[in-house]
Amino acid sequence: MEGVLYKWTNYISGWQPRWFVLEGGTLSYYDSQEDAWKGCKGSIKISVCEIQVHPSDFTRVDLIIPGEQYFYLRAINAAERQKWLVALGTAKACLTDNRTKREKELQENTDALKTKMSELRLYCDLLLQQVNKIQESSQVEINGNLVKSTCTTFLKTLEECMQIASQTFSPDLLSRTPPGSPPVATIKPHKLSFPVLFCLGSGLMEDQREPMEPRNGSTSSTQDPEESVGEEKDIPIQKKQEEVSVSPTQNKEEKVTEEIQADLEENEPQSENKQEEEDKVDTFFSTMSHRFSDIILEDDSGIPTQAFLDSCYAIVPVLDKLGPTVFAPVKMDFVGNIKKIQQKVVSDPESFPTLQSIVLHEVETEVTQVRNSATEALLWLKRGLKFLKEFLSEINTGIKDVQGALNKAYGKTLRQYHGWVVRGVFALALRAAPSYEGFMAALVSHEGDELKEGFTTSMHRDLDVYLPAMEKQLSILDALYEEYGLESDEIV
Repeated sequence: MEGVLYKWTNYISGWQPRWFVLEGGTLSYYDSQEDAWKGCKGSIKISVCEIQVHPSDFTRVDLIIPGEQYFYLRAINAAERQKWLVALGTAKACLTDNRTKREKELQENTDALKTKMSELRLYCDLLLQQVNKIQESSQVEINGNLVKSTCTTFLKTLEECMQIASQTFSPDLLSRTPPGSPPVATIKPHKLSFPVLFCLGSGLMEDQREPMEPRNGSTSSTQDPEESVGEEKDIPIQKKQEEVSVSPTQNKEEKVTEEIQADLEENEPQSENKQEEEDKVDTFFSTMSHRFSDIILEDDSGIPTQAFLDSCYAIVPVLDKLGPTVFAPVKMDFVGNIKKIQQKVVSDPESFPTLQSIVLHEVETEVTQVRNSATEALLWLKRGLKFLKEFLSEINTGIKDVQGALNKAYGKTLRQYHGWVVRGVFALALRAAPSYEGFMAALVSHEGDELKEGFTTSMHRDLDVYLPAMEKQLSILDALYEEYGLESDEIV
């Protein structure tokens, strides 16, 4: 299906007509039907997006991939929207049916693999019992035949198990975390008592040994403690007596244990320092791919263009953490301004190494006031960054009222440039702001880190580095715009 739909672009341009084409499970759009030969301006996969019908606007339909893509669309009338809904729903249903079939086959193979694994465990237990009986019994020949039969069945089942696994899973899938699994935080090692540090006369601690893949039938790595106790009862008395008789090895172990204990006491201060480092908790701002605090300015305070734009992209997820739906228009406008500047850079990368070079070029060519110019985009981008900086500064001072912090930041930065319509949109977005606890939980690298004692300290530490660098670069841009009279009081 293809036709005209109105797409929300930004606060300045509003709804704009675009030519949309639904084909092969992908919805693509173009400036117009005549300009389709130039290539699509954007697309979205129907199979992974949510199709939402607006509750009050009977011409609107929203296509959303949470945290990634947002298409806000309007049809010419309600009847036209209904045609698009049928086409989109049909495309999604067909793609979902195919995916469901693959998932069903995967589930069936997984269940078969689990069954085979249960059989392996059973045959493993039988092998252990029969080996113990051989050691206790004189009828070696009879028991030997039983062991041989069990071994044959065990190996055959193991081969079938591996065949199922190789057909069902790709090599990287076997080690990958299942989709939807919560992130697992790193567990701090606890101090171990010395009686369990050694095993089989080895001089290495358990956490110093090379990781070892368990052998077939071994249950040492995943075994329930109760099962471990039960198997110990089945060990022959003769074997236990042999272990008890090895006194020289035990003496050596005791001697090595005393030496290690002495080394630990000497290195106690170093261990305490390591513990302090471990108490530091990673936050969103310490794990960002690009940060304003990492940008190195040029000798003349020039701000590197690409590093600045990358840092702008990296802070966009903060808007998602405040509310991926209600802040979606804000995010679209923010990202749209970044892309306009990026397009300017792509046109001649060598000529625009810094943001100042872009602005000065447009001042010289007298295009700063042209609609969608890079200078105009940078103007609104720095205003959006100021809004985020003020909000994060409020949070960094210890304020736990997220809605209040957002409202205060909005009043200081963006409100003066917005008309009553846009102010209303922001007012709705602010009312849907998350709680302080919910916002903090969204700023961790590992689930549950917000509950750790060091989280608040780590958050303040990271923001104390991030925000001043951000403020310095915005001040440089403010001075540039003031020098050339590029600030505007225009209300949108």
